[in-house]
Amino acid sequence: MLLTLSAIGILLLLSAFFSGSETALTAASRPLMHQLERNGNRRAGTVNRLHENRDMLIGSILLGNNLVNILASALATSIMIGLYGETGIAYATIAMTLLILIFAEILPKTYAFYHADRAALFVAPLVKGCVTVLAPVTGTLHFLVRGIFKLFGIDYQTGKAVGSSAELLRGAIDLHAGKGDAVARERAMLRSVLDLANVDVNEIMVHRKNVVMIDADLPPQDIIAELLASPFTRVPLWRGQPENIIGILHAKAVFRAVRARDKVTDLDIVALAAKPWFIPETTTLLDQLQAFLGRRAHFAMMVDEYGSFMGIVTLEDILEEIVGDIADEHDIPVTRAEEQSDGSYIVEGSVTIRDLNRQFEWGLPDEEAATVAGLILHESRRIPDVGQAFMFHGFRFDILHRRRHQITSVRITPPPALNGMPEDEGMEAETKTKT
Repeated sequence: MLLTLSAIGILLLLSAFFSGSETALTAASRPLMHQLERNGNRRAGTVNRLHENRDMLIGSILLGNNLVNILASALATSIMIGLYGETGIAYATIAMTLLILIFAEILPKTYAFYHADRAALFVAPLVKGCVTVLAPVTGTLHFLVRGIFKLFGIDYQTGKAVGSSAELLRGAIDLHAGKGDAVARERAMLRSVLDLANVDVNEIMVHRKNVVMIDADLPPQDIIAELLASPFTRVPLWRGQPENIIGILHAKAVFRAVRARDKVTDLDIVALAAKPWFIPETTTLLDQLQAFLGRRAHFAMMVDEYGSFMGIVTLEDILEEIVGDIADEHDIPVTRAEEQSDGSYIVEGSVTIRDLNRQFEWGLPDEEAATVAGLILHESRRIPDVGQAFMFHGFRFDILHRRRHQITSVRITPPPALNGMPEDEGMEAETKTKT
């Protein structure tokens, strides 16, 4: 009897090993294992090979687990029958159910679930050996399973995943744990990288009315003066009308030419300018980024479907979509979204919705409009007057300033839940404001 009890104990340990291995290997982080393998971890490579042949892995573990569980139950039943007769079957059933459930299922699987990566690395070589030894039996079982599926007209390998790889990555980014501005910036940067293929350049462009341009027909000394007064190193040149861009003037090219001459009055500024590069407004940020890298260029002019000049986009604009604003000592500091003491924000109408969503982790839609002013016009279906207020998507928009037909300043009050304020307090504050 002592030998049989020892055998049952060993079988329970093997059952715990198979149960814990199944949970650990299925719950282990595949990105982490991939990175560990690249760093030279052989056990991580074994885990990845097992994942690649998931059918054989699961089949071998289930086969081994069922074998040891059934054998342990049979041995326990034989002992109980010898002690209590036919009633021993019931005693053996109850005892083995409790033992297997607690020591061979719950305990190992709970530990493996909370330490999946570490446990997977530990059991991977042993499981690989089991998969190799049981491969003939497991292969035969899978052949039978596929035959049964085929008999009922089921093709279990053709099911499509519910979400795409990009959606899985977005979900992982949203689950990125931690508090504080640093974690929020990390989430915003990762989301922005995934959005590059879905955002067109017209959503981040500098509109033509805000582009610093120089008239190519001005005297050379005036052009140089305007170039020095500009905070930019690349400035478009136009002739006849502002939409007729004839070149892109680089400050370094001008300064080299000035240094090589005694007089600037005979300087041919247009000859120093580079040929402008025009791109369609429907170009995605990812395509444009690759184009910038391929052409080794930093500056492009955007045109609409009719060929009209719409604005400019630079390599820095695209990088700022990923990492946020990049400022240097020559940039003019501008506060375009200023938080108020009551939890609202004074925002310029030209601020893009994507910037607000990224900075404050809001969820304002940006499919129909790129800027705050555009969103208000789209939702209200009118040009609002100063003092009017609107409620869109849970946010309150108060029109503060307007220049002709352009909304220049808006007060945005986010929902109480996004404001860090309890909902009932937010409603009370809003009621007092309206009163």
